[in-house]
Amino acid sequence: MGSKPSTTVLATVCLSFSAALFFLGTGLTPIWGLTWLAPIPVLWIAARVRAGEAFLIAAFAHALGGLNEWSYSRTVLPTGIVASILLGVACLFGLGVLLFRMYLVRERLWQAALVLPAFWVSIEYLASVSSIHGTFGNLGYSQMNFLPAIQITSITGIWGISFCIFLFAGAIAAVLSSAPGLQRTALAVGVVVFFVAVFGFAAWRLATIPKNSPALKVALVASSSPDDIFASTPAQAQAIFERYAEQMRRMDGMGVQLFLLPEHMGPVTDSSLAEADARFAQLARQTGAYIVIGIDRITGAISRNQQRLYSPTAGFVTAYNKHHLLPRFEDQFTPDTKRSAVANSSGRWGLEICKDLDFPRLSREYSQDGIGLLLVSAMDFVEDGWLHGRMAVLRGVESGFSIARSAKLGILTATDDRGHILAERETIGGPAFATAIAVVPVRHELTIYSRWGDWFPWLCLVGFLAPLLLARKASPAYNNYLRPHTDEPKVFAPAEEVKVKE
Repeated sequence: MGSKPSTTVLATVCLSFSAALFFLGTGLTPIWGLTWLAPIPVLWIAARVRAGEAFLIAAFAHALGGLNEWSYSRTVLPTGIVASILLGVACLFGLGVLLFRMYLVRERLWQAALVLPAFWVSIEYLASVSSIHGTFGNLGYSQMNFLPAIQITSITGIWGISFCIFLFAGAIAAVLSSAPGLQRTALAVGVVVFFVAVFGFAAWRLATIPKNSPALKVALVASSSPDDIFASTPAQAQAIFERYAEQMRRMDGMGVQLFLLPEHMGPVTDSSLAEADARFAQLARQTGAYIVIGIDRITGAISRNQQRLYSPTAGFVTAYNKHHLLPRFEDQFTPDTKRSAVANSSGRWGLEICKDLDFPRLSREYSQDGIGLLLVSAMDFVEDGWLHGRMAVLRGVESGFSIARSAKLGILTATDDRGHILAERETIGGPAFATAIAVVPVRHELTIYSRWGDWFPWLCLVGFLAPLLLARKASPAYNNYLRPHTDEPKVFAPAEEVKVKE
């Protein structure tokens, strides 16, 4: 008869499986289905080992999985900071697993299943409002190739995706525990009902796309050629402008109504602004299309990362200055706080630049302005082309509008307000210029999330803190959760022998 695997062997296997699933299910090119499975092994083993061991298993698994972004992260952050973030997030995950374990060993299955998702959403939200990188790194972006999962964001924002992933994992681990069968059945039924509602809503939303919405034929144009990536003088910028202009002229007769170009096309000073405006105003008239271009606007002591919009009839229309600048790479620029929205026969358009889309609040404010299309000039870092582009896509799903995004060193992308990819093309590894043309609906929908904002993470914050505080106050045995949970009977110490005088 074979013996049972030792706890050490089981713990090693669980750690290895979770680490591998996190590595493949998150990061720059995630396999979305694996993300849902990644937490399950470490949650399953958590109640079968001591609390400290459970913490270390979970933290190590998450840290090893997080190495999938190690080389990329060090291109934008110092190595020490990257390591600190990796270990810090891993420890937070370990703490979340301890919270799950605390309720599970006390056979409170519903609280066990809910505490980790509520805790994780709270951590992600607090990080997003305090970090200069916004929601970058949020687990929800792993699901961008799974349209049904991201529809919930129109109600909860991105926070609802992480909640669903960890609720699924926590419920599976709790159902596989040795808790009473009736509790496990009730939890399984309740969670199934929840996910039927979530994906039923998603199916309804994907099936009820308004027909005959106004639309715009948009051409996304970008070059990742070394000659077109950076310009240090206005003269070099003018040469880049001319090469882009030639590409746009070649699309004459294709019915393009708007050309969208990347950010950082080159510096434009006070002395070169008139020439640049005249050039693009004339090009807009020649092509009969609007033109949106991203430049480095240099004026006096202030520099802006700026987007400029030109009309085929009115020339220069408006400018938008980037709000959220990338540290180290854009320290020379001054951020702005104003939005730019314009009305057109097709509807209302808004302007944003690259990293601005890492922050849901700005896009939500544009939704309240009534825009149906967001025009985004961007520049990525090659490796993050898919991830950063999909981060932008989610803003449209959350707040109810289409998005067109032109990124050099990245991917050209056009999407509708449900997240459908209407056009997509990489700008790296092909011809000097890449183009993608799409008919993009200019459709506005004021979603629950765009109306109510971040109500859901606040609910999660209260939801996981309140029971902990009440339990700590009410239960003298609160700290007993440190004991590992097993199916073996409890062993009590023998009573102290007392001798009685005869």
